[in-house]
Amino acid sequence: MFFLLRILYLPVISLLSFFVLLGNEVAHRETLPPAIGGKVPFTYSEMWKGFDPRKEPLDVEVLHQWEEDGVFLQVLRYHIGTFKGKKAMMAGIYGHPKGAGKLPGLLQIHGGGQYADRNAPLTNAKRGYASLSIAWAGRISAPQYRVTPAEVKLFWDAKIKDPKYKLTTDWGALDAYHAPSRYGRDAFPSIPVEDWSLDPVKSPRNNAWFLVTLAARRGLTFLERQPEVDRTKLGVYGHSMGGKLTVATAGSDSRVKAAAPSCGGISDRYTEDLLHLVTVSDPPNLKKITCPTIFLSPANDFHGRINDLPVAVQEIKSEEWRVTCAPHHNHQDTAPYEVATQIWFDQYLKGGREVPASPKIDVKLPEGKSPEVVIVVDDSRKISFIDVFYTQQGQVDGKKDNSTNTKNRFWHHSSVSQNQGKWVASLPIHSINKPLWVYANVRYPLPDPIRGAGYYYGTYEAKSFNLSSLPALIKPAQLRDAKISTTLRSQNLIEDFKGAWRKEWFTYKPAQWGLKTHKLYDPVWKAPKAAMLGFDVKAERANQMVVGLDAYATEVKVQGKGLWTSIILQCQDFKNAEAQALESWEGCKELQLDAKITLKPSRGSQAKPSKLGAEWKGEAPSFRNLRWVSK
Repeated sequence: MFFLLRILYLPVISLLSFFVLLGNEVAHRETLPPAIGGKVPFTYSEMWKGFDPRKEPLDVEVLHQWEEDGVFLQVLRYHIGTFKGKKAMMAGIYGHPKGAGKLPGLLQIHGGGQYADRNAPLTNAKRGYASLSIAWAGRISAPQYRVTPAEVKLFWDAKIKDPKYKLTTDWGALDAYHAPSRYGRDAFPSIPVEDWSLDPVKSPRNNAWFLVTLAARRGLTFLERQPEVDRTKLGVYGHSMGGKLTVATAGSDSRVKAAAPSCGGISDRYTEDLLHLVTVSDPPNLKKITCPTIFLSPANDFHGRINDLPVAVQEIKSEEWRVTCAPHHNHQDTAPYEVATQIWFDQYLKGGREVPASPKIDVKLPEGKSPEVVIVVDDSRKISFIDVFYTQQGQVDGKKDNSTNTKNRFWHHSSVSQNQGKWVASLPIHSINKPLWVYANVRYPLPDPIRGAGYYYGTYEAKSFNLSSLPALIKPAQLRDAKISTTLRSQNLIEDFKGAWRKEWFTYKPAQWGLKTHKLYDPVWKAPKAAMLGFDVKAERANQMVVGLDAYATEVKVQGKGLWTSIILQCQDFKNAEAQALESWEGCKELQLDAKITLKPSRGSQAKPSKLGAEWKGEAPSFRNLRWVSK
């Protein structure tokens, strides 16, 4: 009563001030200050104004815990923030080696459609790290605590009596889920204005990239408050959408001392939405990064495109950077490339051996000859080998690549030799009217094998690691002005399977013999009219193998007994999952030779996946003379 009487006798001005203060107190309880008067944050700094990742309590909830191989692991949730009056919680998996202290901390961010997975903190812990794998989309993969999209929906619908119901990430009044989103609209490429978005006007704070980055920064707060973590040694890494979120987290939070984005964080720069471009796209984040950063960018990746690497490296504010680019790969990698994340963190968070300097290339244009490239490498450590890869199927510059071309362009391999103390390679080309993209790879052996969790959480063991140069672009006008000679001619012999032929083929399963190539997509090996595809195969035992072309495939028999089997195929021999025949060689992109292949039906089709081939018996086959055969 006394309090109310005091209010009644306040002067009018004081009374107004009281309600302003009361309103501010309400706003203060919100994690982010409200957008007042329709004012929209229109710069990067305005977007983050008023957010303190350390300010609010974490309110940690432990949902499940166990021990595995000397590692203590927990499924837990922490407080992201309060938005529109509702609390948001982030689920994740945290792990560290039992009894250890003063550990560097790693934040791992999954990609679109992925899970927080126990194998990330488990393998990291075995290497002396404490790490948190956050489940920003709600999905969790842990023993006795698996949350699939079905369980996420149970959580959304509050079906607590369902035996499969589990607590998971709760975005409260907002929606930053993905694949699927809660309310049926993807808030990552767009800036929505909905009842489930934060601001009632078009604001970058409505975008899910901002919200997940905010949650990741709270994950850094969680890490630095764990008693076994050295708060001065925090790193962040992630794949695909997690790669972009890695860049956003490292750019917005100075607590990050090392970063390793893979397949993301460099190519979101072509949007026509100005508000998106200046706030949640990649450039404003890259321009804020001051920590050592290594970019994992496969040469054919559709999401973090290799031709955007040079500008991305120029944008970051750290001189400590490296890139590693697997040739031919799209959105996946193998051990010598994936392990770059681990050796990077070992150097900058554990004081491990210094990573060699980035290789550099200088492309020469000698008149009347093929282009040449000179490679400068750090030879302070033993070098296993050096490779040069180049293509004429890339975008000239300044534009987003065609997605099909990006994923399927063929990278020619050129062997490197030493000439007067310099590493050099020749680049035979077929046109002076197309751009030339070229980069170099340097392979270093590891003193001891490193085991880690890959992009998709499978455990790999690396015995070597790869560093790449930045790609160099030579424009058509430069080739013409230099009077460069075109020595690479169209040819019917696609592969002779001699010398370093494997450098122009690839696999994501190196333990198996199957291989793929994009050679057929290159104009050099364009199929003649009415041609057939031929090759010879030899194996010690009789087998059945599969030849794949994009979404089509056919089975062939291998006679065994160490004898060569000659295979001649017409395009109509290749069928897709709907049993439709390939009509033409025109436009073929990826050729595969393998023991077995599963063909997936096209989107919307009622057909089931088609499995061809069988388990291979005996040693891997040998091949010769993959070619176009005239009828």
